[in-house]
Amino acid sequence: MANNACLKFFDLTEKPSWIRSSYSNAGQNCVEAKRLAPRSPSVAVRDSKQSNGPAITVPHAAWISFIRGVQVTN
Repeated sequence: MANNACLKFFDLTEKPSWIRSSYSNAGQNCVEAKRLAPRSPSVAVRDSKQSNGPAITVPHAAWISFIRGVQVTN
């Protein structure tokens, strides 16, 4: 029997809303992100063109590190 203790399910339709990069515009490859709860340690990330599609979750600290890395390279 599989151990599903590590699986977590989130209602991604609840507030807060998804946030899209200010650099995004129609037809481009973009991601959207949202904090799962005000003090949640996780951020959900999804493809903006597939808003009903799957999302992945990453630790908040890892997301901030990623964003800072992208800002430095641009």
